[in-house]
Amino acid sequence: MADFSKSSDQEDDVGAVGGKDPVDERINEQAAFVLREYIVQAAHVGDPQVLLSQEDLGGSQSEGRDPEVKEIVRNLIQIGDELNRNAELQYLIDHIQLDSEDLFYVVAERIFKNGINWGRVVALFHFAYKLIYRAVSTNCRDVVKKIMGWALNFFRRHVSQWIREQGGWETVKYYFHNLRWHNVAIFVAGVLTGALAYWKMHK
Repeated sequence: MADFSKSSDQEDDVGAVGGKDPVDERINEQAAFVLREYIVQAAHVGDPQVLLSQEDLGGSQSEGRDPEVKEIVRNLIQIGDELNRNAELQYLIDHIQLDSEDLFYVVAERIFKNGINWGRVVALFHFAYKLIYRAVSTNCRDVVKKIMGWALNFFRRHVSQWIREQGGWETVKYYFHNLRWHNVAIFVAGVLTGALAYWKMHK
């Protein structure tokens, strides 16, 4: 199993040939675009009164116009809408600390404990979204960029290489095409609920 522990930032600056790999950088950049757009769109669907923008999450408004990003986010919104109806998952998320970096990394590690697949990537993104949505809804905006940083840091260290091996973000649309989003939502809910329950038992 991969080592999910946090490590020094210096490792991020070393690529295969002594510098950052442009393919990996593109995958990580796209991950940030998708995550930010998903959070903005899902928050608006959850409560139109919640004012949240890409800039609030460390991005720029123009990045949300990418058609590839929009297509991925449309699928994520459908899955997220189904997840929001899961009372057990909602209860667990409502009763955890927002500003606990250790909690975030433990839950993220549990999400990927049995390997990486697109459903687990969705689970990581939805977890980050729910924490940020709760932070904004409870006027704790000071932790929003921290949560974004944790999510993208974990992604960069432990998920990016897998996405590269699948052929990049472009392949996620085939995953959504071949599986009904309702079935993906059931899988994601199970993964996230299990990870959060693990945290609750071992904190």
